Amino acid sequence: MWREQILQAMAGAELGAPAEEAALAGVESALGQPVPAQLASLLRECNGVRGRYGLDVVWSAERIAKSNADFRSAQDFADLYMPFEPLMFFGDNGGGDQFAFVRTPQRDEVFVWDHETDSRYLVSYGLDEYIEQALRATGDWYR
Repeated sequence: MWREQILQAMAGAELGAPAEEAALAGVESALGQPVPAQLASLLRECNGVRGRYGLDVVWSAERIAKSNADFRSAQDFADLYMPFEPLMFFGDNGGGDQFAFVRTPQRDEVFVWDHETDSRYLVSYGLDEYIEQALRATGDWYR
């Protein structure tokens, strides 16, 4: 399902091999939060999606675990930004802004974190809509 949707949105998208269940369990273990159902389903089909210019539209499960843990444990970030624990980042725009699901409370919408202003705002009502927009649009489509 996901592979077809991704390749229909952008024929040249790069898709990772399916994620192993251990990698998904590693995300949940590292972050203490369940992986959103849509994201887990996508990762089981393709462990990461790269769009135009090699942009990481969806990170691999391993990067999701590492990047989120790094964000949450960095003292510099704790001093500069609102807490990251309610978010689960899973992709980026290549310029510092990160895309995330809100995990506390659990929501299915996708939000963007603007690294310059620390603002967090809605960009799509689900992962499928996010994928379409991120792969079809150019520039800062989410603004």
